[in-house]
Amino acid sequence: MATLPHTPDKGDFETAATTKSSTSTRTPKTAPRVRRDKVTSHDSFLNYGNGRWWKIAIVIAVVSFATYFLIDVEPRHNGGSWYGYTMGTIGFALILWLTLLGVRKRAMTPGRWSLKAWTSAHVYLGLSLIVIGTLHTGFQLGWNVHTLAWALMMLVILSGLFGIYVYATLPKALSANRYDEDGAITEKVMIEQMKQLDRQIHDAAQPLDPEAATIVERSLGENVFAGSFWQRARNSYPGDLTRIAMGELRKLRNFRPRTDDDPFERVETLLSKKEALLAKLRRHLQLKSWLQAWLYIHVPATFALIAALSAHVFSVFFYW
Repeated sequence: MATLPHTPDKGDFETAATTKSSTSTRTPKTAPRVRRDKVTSHDSFLNYGNGRWWKIAIVIAVVSFATYFLIDVEPRHNGGSWYGYTMGTIGFALILWLTLLGVRKRAMTPGRWSLKAWTSAHVYLGLSLIVIGTLHTGFQLGWNVHTLAWALMMLVILSGLFGIYVYATLPKALSANRYDEDGAITEKVMIEQMKQLDRQIHDAAQPLDPEAATIVERSLGENVFAGSFWQRARNSYPGDLTRIAMGELRKLRNFRPRTDDDPFERVETLLSKKEALLAKLRRHLQLKSWLQAWLYIHVPATFALIAALSAHVFSVFFYW
């Protein structure tokens, strides 16, 4: 019989036998766990003000197209015409204003220019840039810094569209993943449950032989946050110690006689519970990673766009 060394962590729970209040004969009253409705308002900014900003964006797009086809520019529309300069100036000013959302997020205020209103304007006015920026070019694109600025603008907009998608859908998936039969549980609760399961597995593994006990010991205290960002985003963990331990224990059990009070069965049951909890927690981390992943493209591309726009404006006014 092998004895696993107990290595308590900082998150160890106090049991009823170790707490001071456990000496009382009175039965503590615990508040019933209230199940919260799965309500989310993550997509509410899309319809802010009864769709005020998407209506404004449509008007901007219609007016831009109308003026483009009604105004005769000789010899043809291009970024260097007066119309091109006008659309370029509007687009450049709009891009600079859109970048202020990061600053605006630091202040929570109500009213017409609340953060929700600002975000709604950011989304739809940003989409209107597809029309404004493209008409500014006069559909004349080539291998130059001017086209680079347009391409970076499109990359920022497309990554922003992906961000809208994840913020409109993934929070609901996060909420659904956190619910169990008792209601909603948080990431912190899941981690504490993992530690509690590790302690139960440690105790259940005491009767095992040294070989099996070593296998179980390697799976204890597994860091659920280990791995790269892309491993979390793909929810792929080839070195999952719990899954490896379960596989090796099953192989060992195939060559052992079965008993009525088989410690292998108890350990396997607990490892299965841990594996299910790990899957839930890692799914939670995966969804959180996707909520952040688009920003790794959107934010750097925005800074690159501003740099390319600066080079574009400089070259137009000084070398055109």
